[in-house]
Amino acid sequence: MVSVSRTFTVDKGVDEVVAYLADFANAEQWDPGTESCKQTSVGPVQVGTTWHNVSKIAGITTELDYTLESLQPGKIVLVGKNDTATSTDTITVVAKGAGSEVTYDANVELNGLAKVGAPAVKLVFEHLGNETEDGIKKAVARL
Repeated sequence: MVSVSRTFTVDKGVDEVVAYLADFANAEQWDPGTESCKQTSVGPVQVGTTWHNVSKIAGITTELDYTLESLQPGKIVLVGKNDTATSTDTITVVAKGAGSEVTYDANVELNGLAKVGAPAVKLVFEHLGNETEDGIKKAVARL
């Protein structure tokens, strides 16, 4: 498993941050690897909502189908799957001063032969973690 975690502060309240990040289509605005992320289910964002995400990471395009597995006050869990990986993104948001503290935990379980590449994937994801943190900070500031 490849795990990356970042904790940082933003200048918006918990509810606003959670609502924004729970709509994974917004990943196009803050995730550096995401080329497109389209909601595939009908209706409002809620537990069970699905998205099709196309990302390009280290020159490799990958597609995952994500589901909003859990949405609670201050906590979001998104799970993306394809044949080679399962990605679980857990986002926790707590009040901090006039804003919020965000903890973004990304865990990727590689399947089959893809497991061989885990050490290289870890290096790439550490770099992407920094860019994702910056992307979320900038996107939330624009809300």
